[in-house]
Amino acid sequence: MPDPVPPRNSAMAVAASALKAQQSRMRVIAENIANAQSTAQTAGGDPYRRQIPVFQAREIDGATGVTLAEVRPDMGDFRSEYDPSHPAANAEGYVLRPNVDTLVEAMDMREAQRAYEANLNVIETARSMDARTLDILKK
Repeated sequence: MPDPVPPRNSAMAVAASALKAQQSRMRVIAENIANAQSTAQTAGGDPYRRQIPVFQAREIDGATGVTLAEVRPDMGDFRSEYDPSHPAANAEGYVLRPNVDTLVEAMDMREAQRAYEANLNVIETARSMDARTLDILKK
């Protein structure tokens, strides 16, 4: 009879799914920040639209983890600036700017970093508990 396969550590699996989700969130936030000052390619066109990560629960080893389900555009209003000499200005002389607030993005980034760090701590704690359990079983 083959040796039974030990169950995976669901705490580690859930934390790993959260790490991946937060990493994706930070990528989306970085893209928003990078495009915060961009303008439309053509006169009167729309500039970059802020992106919002959407998460979804998923089952992992009998526990509930998380995954990035999609990235949606923020349908909020664009900012407009009067600059008739700008190549992207519309007929009235206004340039549409992205609906990205860099302060909000910075706060979101910090929150994502803290969540990432918390999940790293979960993995480290689970590994430590596994090691201690193995030490106890050896005795």
